Amino acid sequence: MKADQTYLLHFLEGTRQFSIPIFQRQYSWEKKQCERLWRDIIDAGKNQAVGSHFLGSIVFVPRDVENIFSRVQEWQVIDGQQRLTTLSLLLSALGRAIEEKGCEIGIKSEQLSSYLFNTHEERELHYKQLLTRHDKDTLIQLLEGREPADSSHRLVKNYRFFESMLKNADTDLGVVCKGIQKLQIVAIKLERSDNPQVIFDCLNSTGLSLTEADRIRNYVLMREDPEFQNRLYDEYWFPMEQSFVDVGSKAFNLFMGHYLTLKTERVIKEDGVYDNFKVYVPSVERQEVLESHVAEIVRYSKHYACIVFLKEEDSELLACFKDIRDLGIGSADPFLLGVYDDYTRNDIGKAELIEIFRLVESYLFRRVMCEVPSNTLNKTFAGLMGVIDKNNYLESLKKVFLRMPWSRRYPSNREFKEALQVKNVGIRRRKYLLRKLENYGRKEPISVSDYTIEHVMPQTLSEDWEHELGENSRDTQEKYLHTVGNLTLTGYNPELSNRSFREKQDMKGGFRKSPLYLNRSLAQAEEWNETTIRERAEELAEKALQIWVYPAV
Repeated sequence: MKADQTYLLHFLEGTRQFSIPIFQRQYSWEKKQCERLWRDIIDAGKNQAVGSHFLGSIVFVPRDVENIFSRVQEWQVIDGQQRLTTLSLLLSALGRAIEEKGCEIGIKSEQLSSYLFNTHEERELHYKQLLTRHDKDTLIQLLEGREPADSSHRLVKNYRFFESMLKNADTDLGVVCKGIQKLQIVAIKLERSDNPQVIFDCLNSTGLSLTEADRIRNYVLMREDPEFQNRLYDEYWFPMEQSFVDVGSKAFNLFMGHYLTLKTERVIKEDGVYDNFKVYVPSVERQEVLESHVAEIVRYSKHYACIVFLKEEDSELLACFKDIRDLGIGSADPFLLGVYDDYTRNDIGKAELIEIFRLVESYLFRRVMCEVPSNTLNKTFAGLMGVIDKNNYLESLKKVFLRMPWSRRYPSNREFKEALQVKNVGIRRRKYLLRKLENYGRKEPISVSDYTIEHVMPQTLSEDWEHELGENSRDTQEKYLHTVGNLTLTGYNPELSNRSFREKQDMKGGFRKSPLYLNRSLAQAEEWNETTIRERAEELAEKALQIWVYPAV
């Protein structure tokens, strides 16, 4: 390894090409990183006392296969692609700005072009920098002044940012040029015998931090020979990355954390995913073992997409998965991934899978309503798969749930029913609760997405309501306002508002004209007060026992 401090423009001189290997992340700088770089360049360009501005390090290694017929020095960039790519965008935009303004600033656009292109080379060797497949064509089109098709939006947005800043009447192109000429880097040249993964992990570069997903991909692919590396990426990693494009890197981190939690039976926190992955998949693994690991990760990522991103094609399973997602508790996801994997391997049938998922959903919701502390949930589900008898899957799970210690208990019917009648239902779970109660027993479940939450006894009491509730109206409101007995669904929330109970029953869109099961008892009630709220709460709580079931063994 050899490290030299040099100016960026000097680093780009000569006939050379810097390519981004497939294991590197896509171009990911946002506007805020470009704004910071722009400010640094302007400050350096204006201040004559500043002789240089340190940009960071660029780590590169010779390509594994040399082209003996080419004059181009070919390097792979191990670290620093974000800065190198962004500076290419700025140099390209600056060259066009000089041509458009026709100004003399001590450097010509042709000279700037020499930092971007290998003038006498053709095809891909014509370009000083080649990005990964997702970004490569967009960068080439931008540098050549063409409108990008099927573009990488971050590249285009950042190029347009520099373009707009250079066109600003207050921008002195000479200052920009001087600032760029002062940019210094540490160029770290590795030998083929060096271990790029170790060096990559030790670097503390400026810019946008790598995500756990980036580091895992680099760890898996960086150490392998090009042929195996490309096959692993094309067949496994790239398709998996595409399934997470719409949801972002955080979702991938969560998935990997759940996957490792399932496999290690230890709770893996999000910021510890990479370090734990390296322990689970040691760097000494043979290629066939590494490939089996990657293939398994891809398989589980598809399970995760079905369960968490709701990509499941089976409508019955999808409804089951959606209920757990609406509940908003992810602690059980490692265990659910394992159960779904057993289902895909035909170790359990569809009916058993659904019953297991429903049992987990009931366990989670009962604990929420009974206010059982949630600090043990992650640990509970981390080790749950290891104590299940897979020869007697469902019954074994039920017995495990029933033998839980008090802090991890499966709340009984009595505890759940009593809690449900009096507990204030939080905003987050009101619609989930009411949707499940409404659709229980319906042959054709209805969508409640067009309905909103209605407090029968309103949040602001009028004189009519104070009379309706009696002398303890304020106490009644405080105690029962957000409880299940006083909550329902309606498509006429603004119209119902704070109207009296009689008006809410009889008006257009009122309870007596509602098609919802939840509103039948409201349509029949003679009055609305503490007694009728408690009666309705008990009725709904009885129904809840049939929905969020207690294990029967």
